Formats: sequence, structure tokens, C-alpha cells
Amino acid sequence: MVQIDGRAAGESLVRARGLGKTYQRGGEEIHVLQGLNLDVDAGEFIAFMGPSGSGKTTLLNLLGGLDVPSEGSVTVAGDEITRMSARKLTTWRARHVGFVFQMYNLIPVLTAFQNVELPLLLTGLSKAERRRHVETALTVVGLADRMRHYPRQLSGGQEQRVGIARAIVADPTFLLCDEPTGDLDRKSADEVLDLLGRLAGEHGKTILMVTHDPLAAERAHVVLHLEKGVLVDTVTAGRAR
Repeated sequence: MVQIDGRAAGESLVRARGLGKTYQRGGEEIHVLQGLNLDVDAGEFIAFMGPSGSGKTTLLNLLGGLDVPSEGSVTVAGDEITRMSARKLTTWRARHVGFVFQMYNLIPVLTAFQNVELPLLLTGLSKAERRRHVETALTVVGLADRMRHYPRQLSGGQEQRVGIARAIVADPTFLLCDEPTGDLDRKSADEVLDLLGRLAGEHGKTILMVTHDPLAAERAHVVLHLEKGVLVDTVTAGRAR
């Protein structure tokens, strides 16, 4: 179960303690996150909501090792990532984190297969092993019949599903999704949310998602609200396990 007050047992997959992030703007300090504590168990699907500037994306970046906190710590599966060197953190991210972004970030000159394969090129997997992983990931997202298509030949929803296949192809410890339906129409958004729900429910994936969309948040197990860098409450979502 998610805890936001730091009282959960030490078995949580993701643990943040006293997490803070401060930026300098001119002579002013901007406190984006302040003393945040968070525990997330394996298999949870969490949605973060809050107004623009509340620190949602900053929190995802810190949990995924894309940024470093000004204070506090982040521990994932027993690894305290806030103490890692930049080089070690790069290796850790490649192994443990799958990122899903609003704008898909597919490479237009590569096929769906080649886009999904990209993270595996940094591993020691053989060509045959990479093919198996990519075909499995594209099958999971329902696009096995589109693997030779280029992004321009896909709908927005299909492009996002390719992005999700790329995020899961290396079997990461957890997924970080930043407004994954923000650029989609309602039908495509629902298809992507159905997929994320299946990844959590059927495949046991831990998913942390930032969204402004209440309908998207309803798909999560728990909704957490950020206000001015502070987690203010926990709401059980409409489609809890």
C-alpha cells in the first residue's frame, strides 16, 4: 500500500525520504518539492495529480534518476540511487526504469520494431534474443502486426503504444509515465489506459503516472495530490484492485 508519511515497512519497492528540490531563479530560491516522503509497493499503479508547477514531473524525474534532489534520498529495490555516480545511474536507469512521455519520442526513420529495440542495443543480448523481446513487447501492446510500420503510418494511439512497448521491452522494475494520454483523443487515451491497467493487473508492473486528466487518474489504484511540492492526501481510485 502507498504511504505518504514515511511509516511503511522497509519492503516498499520505491521509497523517498525527505525529498526536496530547489532551483535558483535570479536571487530567488524556488522550492519545487519539500520534505516529501513516499512508499510504493511493487505492482501499484499510482497517479499523481495537481496544478501546473506543483512538482509532479520533478518528482517523476527524481524517482527515475533523471535529476538529483537538493535534499533527501530515493531508494528503489534496495538501491539508493541518490548516492550513485552519474555513470552508474545511467546504467541503473537502463535496467530498471521504463519511461513513457506525452509526445511518444519515436524516431521517424525507424520502424516500430526498431524503435522498441533501441534500449536493448545497450545490453549484451544477441540479435535473436533482442528479436524475441521486441516481438513479445509489441504483442503485449497489441501491435504485433504493425512492427514493420513507421511512426508516420501509425495513429497517435498506436505511436504511444509503441512507446510503451519500448518502455517495457527490457522488463524494467517500474514505469514512469508523464502525461501519457495528454496528446491523444478520448478513444485512443482509453486504449492506452486500458493497456497500462493490464500491465499493472496482469503483468504486475509498478506504474507511476503524472496526469491532469481525472478520467486517466481513475484507472490508477491510488491518486496522490501534490500542492506546492507537498503531498497533501491519498485517494483510492475508482478502479482499484
